[in-house]
Amino acid sequence: MNGSRGYSDDELMAILLSREVHDGEVSACGALSQIPAAGLLLAKHTHAPDADLIILNTVFRPFQSSRQFHFLAQRGELGLFFVSGVQIDRHGNYNLHQIGSDPEHPTLRFPGGYGGGMIYYCARRTVLFRTEHTRRSLVEQVDFVSAAGSTPPDVLRLGGPSKVVTPKATLRFAADEAQLRLESVHPGHSIDQVRESTGFDLGDTAATPQTAPPTEAELHALRTVVRALMIETGTYARWAERAIAAG
Repeated sequence: MNGSRGYSDDELMAILLSREVHDGEVSACGALSQIPAAGLLLAKHTHAPDADLIILNTVFRPFQSSRQFHFLAQRGELGLFFVSGVQIDRHGNYNLHQIGSDPEHPTLRFPGGYGGGMIYYCARRTVLFRTEHTRRSLVEQVDFVSAAGSTPPDVLRLGGPSKVVTPKATLRFAADEAQLRLESVHPGHSIDQVRESTGFDLGDTAATPQTAPPTEAELHALRTVVRALMIETGTYARWAERAIAAG
């Protein structure tokens, strides 16, 4: 936990992701997505009581197979999806496959994104998150495009990237430019620090505001209701015990 702020990066990101959830909307995250899972549950408890949540591979899912989830997305019923990437570039492309430009001899190979490329086209909004904000994670161009941030006008696409949330800042996707721009800088960080940690140009950042910090109500709900619920339901319980402070 950051003692000067009174909350950890994981708690901050969970709260910021929760703010992206709209009431009455179907919102989802994939497997092994602890931070957005906490954010979804927090939103349900606070400002979005009528949101329909899908947290894959947990008790918070309305169906038994990923195929049914993919069909829901293809029907245009998925309002918001949270996804991460090993690399995210300035055009909103993300990489979950490999590091290294040679596809036959990559430096590192990853599991890939099962269905993620399709969901990036079908979800009405996608918020990317990354727990590391460095030049190796936010890059000029990804080594492999697991999912494209933008597509030609003749390609059928229901939605696309909305934002990128990291421990240092929130970036918004400017659709008219097909580029990520700095939206706000989180408490404890400066614009210069964010620019230095980002592997691409963020444009004019002079008037960038500070991110609204977590409120006492948000922190209390996260540390009491959400933490207890994740532990009781086995929804990344060990992560919740470690990453969310007991209220």
